[in-house]
Parts: sequence; structure tokens; C-alpha cells
Amino acid sequence: MNDATLSVASLDARPGTKARGTVRADLGALTTDIPLTLVNGSRPGPRVVITAGVHGGEFTPIDAVVRLADRLEPGEVYGQVIICPVANPPAVYEGRLNISPVDGVNLNRVFPGDPAGGPTERLAAWLFTHLVDGADVYVDLHCGGIDQVLRDFVGYRLTGDPDLDKATAELAGSFGIEDVILGLKADGGNSHAAAARRGISAVLVEVGSLGQRDEPTALRRVDGLLTALRHLGVLDHEGSAPAPIREWVWSAGVTAEATGLWYPEFSFDADILGEVAEGDLLGRIVDPADGTEHTVHAPAGGRIFYAMHGLTVAPGAELAALAVPWDPATAPSPDTLRTPGAGHGSDEAAPRP
Repeated sequence: MNDATLSVASLDARPGTKARGTVRADLGALTTDIPLTLVNGSRPGPRVVITAGVHGGEFTPIDAVVRLADRLEPGEVYGQVIICPVANPPAVYEGRLNISPVDGVNLNRVFPGDPAGGPTERLAAWLFTHLVDGADVYVDLHCGGIDQVLRDFVGYRLTGDPDLDKATAELAGSFGIEDVILGLKADGGNSHAAAARRGISAVLVEVGSLGQRDEPTALRRVDGLLTALRHLGVLDHEGSAPAPIREWVWSAGVTAEATGLWYPEFSFDADILGEVAEGDLLGRIVDPADGTEHTVHAPAGGRIFYAMHGLTVAPGAELAALAVPWDPATAPSPDTLRTPGAGHGSDEAAPRP
């Protein structure tokens, strides 16, 4: 039997119970209320932390984890599950963008945070101190934001620890998502990268585009989470075989170098985001004042995994991210890859500033 009370700040769940509520995070100049569901299983097992709402404008992950929290029953759970549906309330409720309206900082670039820093850095530190640092497994859920089309994928970072990397690879393959993208280094300020550096099996899961909320996508996300929890032994297995996966590494990120209107040359259909060769024309940025065109070419070959859907862009905006199939026998050095991440786009598994 599990005899340990699960506590996060002021919220507690005794063994065999579920607790829902909010806890207050002190961000220095302000406070914010973080919603949580604690599911403390009646039997021992791993502690799994699941977050959504790290960014604003990403609605399906929030919907999915709320549905998951409703479905999980403590009597069926081995171990403990902590679900945080809105990890960044200012961005989710006020800004609806990747950056926080409080200080203009992207939360998923500053993990594990700084308890003496600005509000978003303090929020990152609070989330790590109260949620992530005690986890055996961490799952951070995202989707294509309100200006972004995206192919579904799971991402994780290689750490150099064979046991940890093997466990995380198996976790990444358990969600029923075909494409898995490896980051060849565990650096940068993404939540899953920072967790990996602390020895936690951590993945990023990206499902959905354009911030859209629809029930079929949310239910598909819930099914993937339930499958992953069965893989981890948090729920009883149903005997299904893991789905086949394809492994990729990032080859390039493409960012805008001018302000203007973005006219891509590729389809916006997330299911058919295509392959490009180095040097291919990806699109044009047009100055609305005088019609000046800035052409944008692919800096490397690869498949487009996410792309800017919005019309208006400024320098640094992420226009596209490209990945190539992973072959360990011919793997490039991490230092030779032009990885995505200079702007404010998706949270792929590659190193980011």
C-alpha cells in the first residue's frame, strides 16, 4: 500500500484520494494562482508530473489534461500523478501568446528559473521547486499556437546517461505518435531539457495546430496520455503493442530577418507539410509600405515540422523548423546542426537559447 501523502504547497491528497484546487505562487511583484489536480494512488509507483498551459494560445493541451484529471481514479493508480493544466496563468488568461504579458518573457526559455529573477523566471523556479524536481517522469504538453501549423511529434533530449536516455526513448514512443524528434544535447531553457539535466525522464508532446480546440484532438491526446501511463506502470496494462515510430533530428530553424507580411511557398496543411532541399525558396516577406520583397530560403534540407501561419512577422519570428531522419551511424555533431529556436515558436526537442 502507498502510505505517503502527496503535497504541493497548500494542497494535499492522502493515499487513495484525489485533490483539486489552486495554490498561490509568489512572483515577486505579483502573485498568481496555479490550478492543480493531485491523484495519489492507493498503491506505490512512480511520480508523474504533467503540465499544459506553459504558453498562451495553446488550448487543446489544457482541455486534454482537464479531461485526464477527471478520468483518473486513485484506486486504479500506482504511484502519484500531478496535473497542472495552466502552468502560466498570465500568458494563458491574459496574453494568449508564448510570451507573458507581465514581462515579455517566454516561460519555456528560462527553466529551471531563478527565484530572485523577474516574474516569469520566478514562475519557472516555482514550477520546478514544487512540481518537477520531485518527479520520476515529466510530460510537458504543447501544440501549434494561434499563428502556427505543426505536425504532431514527441521530443526529448539525449543526456549521455544510457539508462535515462533508454527510458525516455521508450516513454517517447508510448504516446502513439509516429514522429519522435531527438535533441542531441540537453541544454537550453525548455522545461523538458532542464528536467533531463536533473535526471528526470522528460518529454515534450506537440499535438494540434493553430491553437484550435476541438474534442477529437483533445480525446486523441487523452488516449495518448493514458497509453503512456500504462507504459509507465501507473495504470494497468491492456496488452497493446507500441506503435511504430520514426526518429528525427533538427536540421535547421528559419527565422525572419525583416518586418513585413509573410507569404510562404509551402502548403499550410499540417498533414502534408513537405520536404525541402537546401536553398529552396520557402517564401517572401513583403514590406507593406513599398512592396520590397525579402526572399527566404531553406538553410538546410529536411521535412517541415512547424511553420508560421500568421501574416505579420518581425525579425526573429520563427518561420519554419526542419528535421531529417535520425541515423546514429551517420549522426552529425550537435554543433553542426542549425537548430530552431531563435524566436518565439514551438518547443521542439532541439537545443534552444
